[in-house]
Amino acid sequence: MKSIDESAFEMPWHWAIPGLMASLLLLGSSLAIGYDELVEKQVFEMDRYTTRGGEEIPSLKVGWEAYGTLNEDKDNVILITHYFSGTSHAAGRYGEDDTAPGYWDTIIGPGKPLDTDKYYIIASDTLVNLNAKDPKVTTTGPATVNPQTGEPWGLDFPIVTIRDFVEVQKALLESQDIDSLHAVMGASMGSLQAYEWASAYPDKVERLIPVIGSGVANAYLIGWLNAWAAPIKVDPKWNEGDYYAGDPPTQGLRESLKLITLQANHWQWANDTYGRQWAEEDVDPASSLEARYRFEKILDDAAASRAKVADANHLLYLVKANQLFVTGDSGDVEEGLAAIEAPTLMIYSEDDLVFFPELVDKTIDQIAADGTPVSEVVLEGDRGHLDGVLSIEQAGDDIRQFLAQ
Repeated sequence: MKSIDESAFEMPWHWAIPGLMASLLLLGSSLAIGYDELVEKQVFEMDRYTTRGGEEIPSLKVGWEAYGTLNEDKDNVILITHYFSGTSHAAGRYGEDDTAPGYWDTIIGPGKPLDTDKYYIIASDTLVNLNAKDPKVTTTGPATVNPQTGEPWGLDFPIVTIRDFVEVQKALLESQDIDSLHAVMGASMGSLQAYEWASAYPDKVERLIPVIGSGVANAYLIGWLNAWAAPIKVDPKWNEGDYYAGDPPTQGLRESLKLITLQANHWQWANDTYGRQWAEEDVDPASSLEARYRFEKILDDAAASRAKVADANHLLYLVKANQLFVTGDSGDVEEGLAAIEAPTLMIYSEDDLVFFPELVDKTIDQIAADGTPVSEVVLEGDRGHLDGVLSIEQAGDDIRQFLAQ
């Protein structure tokens, strides 16, 4: 008989955070259904796109989905931008037998804070999306075929930035004749995209809701991102990014995903949930190098599950995009944040081990320096960074009121 942990890892992949379903089940959390309709993944295409670095990507594609109805004036749009390991699947289900809804399903739907009776909510997969092997994800990146060579791009794919993600989203919106956003909201890497939207296009963004993120990748985060990438680069099968004709660097990818999972959680949750339990009841971790503690097994299993749909090069490109991030895309974070005119609702966790609260506080001060109104919600929970996804319903009333202002 399988344990609850093992069964949870067989849940549909699109929970997107490693071990999320396992964690929810272990903690006895209930999943309130917000958007109780089936969702269709759609595809947006561009004949060509020129990156911020000046390189051209031909035949670009990204997946997207939407919830609610676009009104006649096209002024009820809320853009949701996703986190590092996420996708455009923010709410709803893909099929009747789909047991796992989108990651913010508790706040998106009829009568929910992001009320689909009022708003048209749209989300897209980013360029170089981590989940390149999943059939529900459409993304252009190193794993896709370069139409000029007929071979996967590999490391010939251009470096892309958070601003590039925003520019592709802007083109997607323009393809639907959408010229302004009632709000833009995103968690973690999604918050970086939200900042960039509000800074680059202050005339198009009416409200800004960054969740668990700050206005710049500081040196410490740059170092952590480097550590996330390192296991892939030392896996011999990575082969300098040229592995698409052979075996991929799965072991390195798993170790990278394990590091990401560990940092995204909080040590107190790990201690309270697993303590020093053994992975196998009758196998003492002191008995051999291979014998593990329970939490080690949880991390290993979660990483193996996520690696099935992830691509190693895509992870490296996402790492680079996050390392390069400075709001405004000019290198001057104060200038970039000062350009934000949209009233801002900042949502964060004081136990975040990825974007520390001190960095969020500094971002708040820099946005508010010229009088831009900023309010804040501090999430309670024991998951650290992940509370921005798991505990977002705590901010529901604040989000509802903010959107109605």
